[in-house]
Amino acid sequence: MRLYAVVAAGGFRRYATYRVATFAGVFTNTVFGFIVAYAYTALWDERPQLGGYDLSQAVTYVWLGQALLMTCAMLGGGFEDELIERIRTGAIAVDLYRPADLQLWWMAGDLGRAAFHLLGRGILPMVLASFAFDLALPANPLVWVAFLVSVALGVVVSFAIRFLVALSAFWLMDGAGAQQMAMLVGMFFSGLLLPLNLFPGLLGEVARALPWSSLLQVPADVFFGKHTGWGLAGAYAFQAGWAVALLAAGRALQTVATRRVVVQGG
Repeated sequence: MRLYAVVAAGGFRRYATYRVATFAGVFTNTVFGFIVAYAYTALWDERPQLGGYDLSQAVTYVWLGQALLMTCAMLGGGFEDELIERIRTGAIAVDLYRPADLQLWWMAGDLGRAAFHLLGRGILPMVLASFAFDLALPANPLVWVAFLVSVALGVVVSFAIRFLVALSAFWLMDGAGAQQMAMLVGMFFSGLLLPLNLFPGLLGEVARALPWSSLLQVPADVFFGKHTGWGLAGAYAFQAGWAVALLAAGRALQTVATRRVVVQGG
């Protein structure tokens, strides 16, 4: 496990190197956060308690979305481009023969990336927003801990989805199409555009049952204290269940792809 801890630390340092890009990202998140927050304010002025949130919670939801946008890679980004390129060029064969697990290697690096984005692009926009809006911040430190656990599970679910998308390049040869589809689906079903609680009827039930809800909607509800006690355990179980299922699917797909590389190489 020490190897993967080193890889995770390397992923953190890698993204920390690009300071200008980080500042640009903070600026972008903040600007879009203000735009969306004012749009939410107008909506909630007309429809108070919409989706079970008051105005303060609705605005806070916007800033949680900005904080987790890159952390949970809701629009993609991270390791996928590099992995797809290695598959396309055949360099992936070298990775498969290394004495390290392919899935764990990339996941460790992605966890490091996520940790940096949570600190580098998550905290500052939230702090700036607190001067302009009445944010619904938890007073109980345990709620913050519960939120961070939920975010960590969301990052693993996000990785598992994007790992499957990247591995599709073994058969598609160009993963751009799969990436675009995953980005659109992730943007809609994570709750980035609107909280999933606002989706009506069957659409809302399906949206909340899909894995993308683990990226924003579930952590946000944990942040607002809507999941406590056994409800919190159920939220964790939901995220962990999707993480295990998707990682297992990625493992199976990785095994099939490895056999294909071995056969072609032989």
